[in-house]
Amino acid sequence: MANWLKTGAITAIAIFACVGGAAKAAQCGRSAAGFESWKEEFAQEARGRIGAAGLSALMATHYNAATISADRGQRSFHLSLDQFLAKRGGSAIISRGRALKQSNAGLFASIEQRYGVPPGPLLAIWGMETGFGAVHGNQHMLSAVATLAYDCRRSDYFTDQLYAALKLVDRGVFSANTRGSMHGEVGQTQFLPKTVLEYGTGGSLETASGALTSTANFLKAHGWHAGAGYQPGEANFAAIQAWNAASVYQRAIALIGRQIDGGDR
Repeated sequence: MANWLKTGAITAIAIFACVGGAAKAAQCGRSAAGFESWKEEFAQEARGRIGAAGLSALMATHYNAATISADRGQRSFHLSLDQFLAKRGGSAIISRGRALKQSNAGLFASIEQRYGVPPGPLLAIWGMETGFGAVHGNQHMLSAVATLAYDCRRSDYFTDQLYAALKLVDRGVFSANTRGSMHGEVGQTQFLPKTVLEYGTGGSLETASGALTSTANFLKAHGWHAGAGYQPGEANFAAIQAWNAASVYQRAIALIGRQIDGGDR
């Protein structure tokens, strides 16, 4: 995340605090003990930015210990590429991806025409994230995101995600009981709330067409060029890097996508 706290901004904040009485930032924590107090503080900060539905949904969240455990235990991202592909079922994703490319040829042709993204990387992401829609996660999405916003390890990043999630509740895109994965990802390609807010194309992320179209929109927005390669060192690999920060995941998506696309991308 870019460091925006330049001298001028600090001065402006200081003036606002003196004149307008700026709210104190909610205090992050490292255990469940302070979560309920943090929610109250966060709700005070959020008033004026978040509507009644979003605030009500926030107050119904709970501290999710399973999310914290998952956040601390992402060991697969430290594996070698071969180990990662074996653990994630790379061969099965390639085989199933090739079949889905044929059976959904019209959808993928439409997406490529509009966004310039070929089927391979989309199918690789779809297969890697949810087994082509088989496993979406069953965590309380808002509680997962709120827990990570409260947790001190990545509080700033997930505070942005929480604001996005609450705005989506206000808009009726999410409900107070939307289910997702351990970090609050939702849909068949696992969008975090801020990604939904910025790159969702309006279709349901719980459907293949909605999720894949939104994923292609994300990749295009991050510099995808139609017809260019997407292997490491090629023009479109940077868009895959924007999707997930783990280098082994990025290389796996590129490799699986190339195998699905026939090795010519």
